[in-house]
Amino acid sequence: MQQRQRLGVVTGGSLQEGLTVRLDAGTSVEDMRVGKFVVVKGQRFTFFSMVTDVRLGATTPKVMIDPPPADEFFASVLSGTTTYGELRLDLRLMLPLDGDADLLPVKTVPPHFAPLYEASEADFTQVFGQEEGSRFMIGTPLDMAVPVCIDLNRLVERSNGVFGKSGTGKSFLTRLLVCGVILSDVASNLIFDMHNEYGWTARSEGSHFVKGLRQLFGSRVLVYSLADSAFNHGQIDGEIVIGYNQIEPEDVLLLSEELNLNPTAAETAELLVDEYRAQWLAALWEMDQEALKAFAEQKSASLASLQALKRKTLQLKRLGFVRDQADLSPVDHLINALMAGRHVVLSFGRYDDPLAYMLVANILTRRIHQRWREQTERYLQTKNEADRPRPLMITIEEAHKFLNPRLARQTIFGTIAREMRKYSVTLLVVDQRPSSIDSEVLSQLGTRITALLSDEHDIDAVFTGVGGSARLRAVLANLDTRQQALVLGHAVPMPVVVQTRAYDEQFYRYIEQRTRRAVDLVQAQQEVDELFPD
Repeated sequence: MQQRQRLGVVTGGSLQEGLTVRLDAGTSVEDMRVGKFVVVKGQRFTFFSMVTDVRLGATTPKVMIDPPPADEFFASVLSGTTTYGELRLDLRLMLPLDGDADLLPVKTVPPHFAPLYEASEADFTQVFGQEEGSRFMIGTPLDMAVPVCIDLNRLVERSNGVFGKSGTGKSFLTRLLVCGVILSDVASNLIFDMHNEYGWTARSEGSHFVKGLRQLFGSRVLVYSLADSAFNHGQIDGEIVIGYNQIEPEDVLLLSEELNLNPTAAETAELLVDEYRAQWLAALWEMDQEALKAFAEQKSASLASLQALKRKTLQLKRLGFVRDQADLSPVDHLINALMAGRHVVLSFGRYDDPLAYMLVANILTRRIHQRWREQTERYLQTKNEADRPRPLMITIEEAHKFLNPRLARQTIFGTIAREMRKYSVTLLVVDQRPSSIDSEVLSQLGTRITALLSDEHDIDAVFTGVGGSARLRAVLANLDTRQQALVLGHAVPMPVVVQTRAYDEQFYRYIEQRTRRAVDLVQAQQEVDELFPD
């Protein structure tokens, strides 16, 4: 067995509240960090745990009432005997010492005075695996240069979240995850790129620039833009135009806050749809005052509501990519590319405002929902693997605007978050205010990767539906402002704090090597198939 550094012994605790560990005299309390990964060796099991609190203790209150002189000699004499350091541990996994089973959820606790050890590189590998296949390195432990990997196959099985306040590196975390999914080929990606950070070169938080997905993966990643969005045509693979007839009342309801709509707007829109079907919005915009009055009398509707709906939705008409007639072929090409295993970044160019972003994302995602649902139903009928829909991960920023409690049950994103796993479509929601997202949606998220949050409500929201969250709150609150994150959920065996992987030249070379190796394997398989045909 690899020699471990002993840190202390278990002195108390419970399965529900976690363990208390007294540090050995030779262990400096200043070397302990909240979020540190440690190992307790029991009589029958090894327990993998996380430090959730660091405290100071004393065997007698007298030394606290009358502290000794400020002298290193007195401090060293008392340290480890009269005064000591203490840890609180959150137990997460256990491994039988006899080797009869794999990692198990914790169902018991180690005995009194069980020793606590530093986690070794072998411990991390045993719990989080090595970077190969669908396992992708998301970062390293805070105090070791050892890969911490997430299972991307498990990641894309459910919707997931990337959270953190502004400036903590959410976009870089998201870009890392998407790169891993592309490398491992476990799903297609559709990224609604509001601030033009994913397709081509993007500016980092500092003054330097980083490569976009198209530069790293070439033609495997397509970049689309909105018509009239001021993009260089040589940089894009297609332009998206939205026709009047593609906008539905659901889209208008989603935009009610951005358009400052009245509470009656949804009912008024439905009346128009009953009369004019898909042309309801064009018909509304063409109505003059007399036509509005006549429609209101015919439908027993409020004239004021009709007038307000027309006046406020005219903002949509002024968007350069919203037109009377729309060629749907670019949208079909985009969807077909996703179904074929490619990846799409939809960059919004100069339309980097919530109004355009929410309108386009909702309309396109509704079309995708329909196609994946039809494909899934076809697969269930034929049982032919060729008909199985390819998993798709849709990335949305400012997710609370789509998934807040008022709208989550009425938009297509709420439907996907709650139900679409069965249709092989999941969300990657990116947000700085998770408390504004509907609690039911949050409870459905499989994996959460969370950078620093300072608002108590946001911290509470991140742990919605997570067992033992009270002990993890301190871990999240003590993260650094940059390049640290708490990873927990379906794609990792246990919660872990990581120093996030750098998105730099070394990472670019890693992608190039992995991509070249994958191409070589494909070519080798083709040669074997030619030599030994069926």
